[in-house]
Amino acid sequence: MAVPLLYAALSGFKSTDELSRNPVGLPESWVTSNYTQILGSGDFWRLIGNSTLIAVGTTVLVVAVSALSAFSFARFAFRGREVLFTLFTMGLMFPFAVAALPLFLLLRSLGLLDNPLGVILPQAAFGLPMTIIILRGFFRQIPGELEEAATLDGCSSFGFFWRVLLPMARPALGTVSVLAVVTSWNNFFLPLLVFTDAQWWTLPIGVQQFQGQYSAQYAKVFAYLVLAMVPALAFYSVAERQLVGGLTAGATKG
Repeated sequence: MAVPLLYAALSGFKSTDELSRNPVGLPESWVTSNYTQILGSGDFWRLIGNSTLIAVGTTVLVVAVSALSAFSFARFAFRGREVLFTLFTMGLMFPFAVAALPLFLLLRSLGLLDNPLGVILPQAAFGLPMTIIILRGFFRQIPGELEEAATLDGCSSFGFFWRVLLPMARPALGTVSVLAVVTSWNNFFLPLLVFTDAQWWTLPIGVQQFQGQYSAQYAKVFAYLVLAMVPALAFYSVAERQLVGGLTAGATKG
């Protein structure tokens, strides 16, 4: 897994001519300008900011809605609960490409094209099924005696959810947050569908546009790809323990 990343990073330090002559070896002269020019560009940092804004907005929305929904599915017994939960899980079988045209028409009628909410809301909607499934499984592992004790102490259902359940569910909340951030950060098709104004382009669209603009300058393209990967790799390396711990939490008893 490290070989392609290392190859791309080293290729970014070469000139295009040297990359053609020496595609595998170390750079003969380290061309740092490929990286410094990109880092000095305001367009690159704007793409980073747009991707961050959309990822954070999507994550907050999908985790908040999913936590409340999963709490209802896990701790309350009501008519049609399993049917409604099955409808949510069926969302996993619904590919985004099928909804592209009706979603575009809906966003246009609501005036959400070239608007971050036009990406945040659909991303949160498509992220609900998996997030609800993960959180529901974790919430069901919380002993019912805790809820009974909280109720005897005068705690309402929402109070138990807010004061007891959410603090105990931090590993699972961290897991779904990481998944939501990474999914949003790597999303290409939806921002491409919604944004026609370059001011709102995200990093994956920026990569495509840069590759088209500098298609003959392979070394610059490699440098851009490496810099575009750094934020996601850095975030995942920091959140990896949280992700693995959350996925395994509640898998065993005792």
